[in-house]
Amino acid sequence: MCGIVGLFLKDKALEPKLGAMLSEMLVSLSDRGPDSAGIAIYGAATGNEAKITVQSPKPDRDFRGLDAELAKAIGAPVGVAVKSTHAVIRTTPDKVDAAREALQTLRPDIRIMGAGEAVEIYKEVGLPEAVVERFGVRAMTGTHGIGHTRMATESAVTTMGAHPFSTGADQCLVHNGSLSNHNNVRRELIRDGMTFETENDTEVAAAYLSNRMAHGKNLGEALEGTLSDLDGFFTFVVGTKNGFGVVRDPIACKPAVMAETDQYVAFGSEYRALTKLPGIDNARVWEPEPATVYFWEH
Repeated sequence: MCGIVGLFLKDKALEPKLGAMLSEMLVSLSDRGPDSAGIAIYGAATGNEAKITVQSPKPDRDFRGLDAELAKAIGAPVGVAVKSTHAVIRTTPDKVDAAREALQTLRPDIRIMGAGEAVEIYKEVGLPEAVVERFGVRAMTGTHGIGHTRMATESAVTTMGAHPFSTGADQCLVHNGSLSNHNNVRRELIRDGMTFETENDTEVAAAYLSNRMAHGKNLGEALEGTLSDLDGFFTFVVGTKNGFGVVRDPIACKPAVMAETDQYVAFGSEYRALTKLPGIDNARVWEPEPATVYFWEH
C-alpha cells in the first residue's frame, strides 16, 4: 500500500523546480502511507565536495558545535547545515569515511541517512506534507529524486524504518511490497561485508544492489539480479549519482505508472501523482512491464 514517486529531469531548466515537483507528487499519495515519509534529492556533483546527511533525536544538542569538533577530528574543513532533525555535513570526498567514523565517537546518537557527492536524504515519521514542510523540500533544486510514503508492514514505525534506504555512496532505494527471503539475503550480505541499521526488508534490497554494484555490476545489471535473487512482491525505484531505475517483480501486483516527455521521466504508484507535471497531457504514459528493468542516466 506504500506510495512511491520518482522524477528524472532531462531539461536543465526544470532543475530549480525539482523539489517542488517531487513534493507535489509525493503529497498526492499521502493516503497510501500514513506512517512516515522521505525524499532523496540529487544535485550535480562537483567532484570537490561530499555530503553526509544525518539525523538526530536531539538536534539542538547534537548539532551544536559539530562543525568545529568534526573538522578538528578529521583535519579538514567541515560545514554543517541544519534542517530540523537533519543536518547536511559537507567536507572533501577523501574525508567522508573519516567523518563517518568520527561521528560515531563525537555524536553516538546521530544516525546517517546517506552520503555521497550528490544525494541528500530527508525522512521522518509523519505524512508527506509534514516531512516536506519540515525540511523545506519544495525549495530544493536538483537533477533527479525519489520519494516514499510508508504503510509499515515489516518493521516498526521509526525514522530509521522510513524510506529511502541508502547503503552505498549516492545510492538509495524506495520499495512498495514485501520480501519473503530478506533474512537469508541479509545473512549472505553480512558475510560479504555489508552492515545493516534496521530489520527492514527494504534495507536488504538496497544493500543487495549496493553489493552487486560494488562487485562491478551497473545499475541495470544489479536490478536484473533482484528478479532471481529476491523473493516476494516488489516495485523498486532506485537513485544513483547519475540516474534512476525501476523494476517490478514477475507477478507485478503492486500498482505503477510511468510517463516520459522531452523534459523528464516520472514514476508514480498511481497516475494521480503525475497529473500536475508539465506537459503530462502529451506524455508517453505506460505501465512498466513485470520483470523488466528500466533505467535512465545523465
